[in-house]
Amino acid sequence: MKKSKKTEVQAAIPDELLIQAQNLVTAGWFHNLEDVMVAALRSFLESHKGELMEEFIHQDVGWGLHGDE
Repeated sequence: MKKSKKTEVQAAIPDELLIQAQNLVTAGWFHNLEDVMVAALRSFLESHKGELMEEFIHQDVGWGLHGDE
């Protein structure tokens, strides 16, 4: 995988999600929590790409029609 620039983010997540993520690391599926979070975000973005693009298009069209209101 190609190395890319990284930005650190801070997020509050439900305890149950953290426990599940830690369990994946403990079971050996991931090296650390960062890898779990990156994989989860990548999976979400890939599976919702069409929906997200449609929303961005609607926002752009709305801005184009109505300006920055």
